[in-house]
Amino acid sequence: MALSVGTDAPAFTAKDTNGNTVSLSDFAGKTVVLYFYPKDDTPGCTKQACSFRDAYADYQGKDVIVLGVSKDDESSHQEFTQKYNLPFPLLADTDGAIIKAYDVDGGGYAKRVTYVIDGTGKIVHVDSSVNTSTHASDIMAVIGA
Repeated sequence: MALSVGTDAPAFTAKDTNGNTVSLSDFAGKTVVLYFYPKDDTPGCTKQACSFRDAYADYQGKDVIVLGVSKDDESSHQEFTQKYNLPFPLLADTDGAIIKAYDVDGGGYAKRVTYVIDGTGKIVHVDSSVNTSTHASDIMAVIGA
């Protein structure tokens, strides 16, 4: 069961696609779309990532941070990012710590769940019924664009 709206978003630190250390606290004051997905370069995950890629300018225009999270490592994330020209970071949660903290453990992979976290670190929206083709626009509608 995913975390509930109104819950404080669990803090995390992980390496991103380029080996940079990323923490939730880096984005204090900004809205963060934290989307969990099962595996790089699989059909549904590719559709979902590309929906965010295609809408990325809209997200930047609203000063919204998009972060994808899976158990894949940095190398896998780099290949996936290059293949599909993804303009946002993917976080390597190889030990599953973030996946567990956000209660999206699917038994060796992340369940497809997206959290919208406000600038104070509160979860303001949870989407656990993701339509991979329209996900970015669905989330943008929630954010208010």
